[in-house]
Amino acid sequence: MTVTYPRKFRNQLSAYDILSQVVKNRELHLVTLNRYRFNEQRSCKDLTNLIETLNGQPRELVKDLSHHVKEEANHAEWLTDLLYDLGADIGTPPGVSYIDNFERLLGYSTISDKETGVIEALAAINVTEKRGCEYFSAHIKVLQENPSPENDKIRATLERIMPEEAGHVRWGNRKLAEIAKQSPAMRQKVEQAKQKYMAIEQAAYESGMDVLAGAELRRIDHLLRIAETLPVWERPQYLLKSLPDAIFDGELQKTRLELLQKAWQKDPAHFFQNLLPMFLSGELSVKKSA
Repeated sequence: MTVTYPRKFRNQLSAYDILSQVVKNRELHLVTLNRYRFNEQRSCKDLTNLIETLNGQPRELVKDLSHHVKEEANHAEWLTDLLYDLGADIGTPPGVSYIDNFERLLGYSTISDKETGVIEALAAINVTEKRGCEYFSAHIKVLQENPSPENDKIRATLERIMPEEAGHVRWGNRKLAEIAKQSPAMRQKVEQAKQKYMAIEQAAYESGMDVLAGAELRRIDHLLRIAETLPVWERPQYLLKSLPDAIFDGELQKTRLELLQKAWQKDPAHFFQNLLPMFLSGELSVKKSA
């Protein structure tokens, strides 16, 4: 089977590049941790909905998913306790939500039967868990390079979570491989699902971070890539439903205004010299790692 990995942000910045900058800004660092907490908490709800949809079959999958829910709940608890101890916000994080973006893009796809539904659910879980592992691993590395009492405490929590997240990825890889071995037709279904959800996840990931000028056009490009993974007869309907959300996103405009306002209030000179030109050009200027 094809092995899929998360791609860099706009094919330029890795998780390590991004987190190297995030850790330098305590406010942004705490917001990032709160997003982790929110994602872990939300995944419990989504996994529970999947278990209820499966309604007891396949039995082994339902059992595995129930364990998965427990572990995600533990992760949300540990991150909540960490943020609470740090005096940080534990409400809904600001900005465009990765999970909401993923579910919006996911919601327009059609599933013809339960067998396909199981494959697609496993592919969706697997690709998001891979992104989580990528970020936790990079975050731990950056914290190791920037020791402090607070950073060490954060690192300890992430190191507690990381083995179970890696276990979720291995579980998903194994389940998809088992299904693919059943027949050439099942192998094709698995490969199609993996490509589809890899495209959806990348679109959701970048949509949650890209607020620079031209973001709407880049979202359209992602939608076209997702459409290419769908059957030909589904593509027009998918694009017709998805394009308005990509172009006319009120949350994107709100996030842009809040970002620009905060940057202006914090340092007007930096705003005009650095942030505004970067924003208007749509080009990234964050220093990348070697």
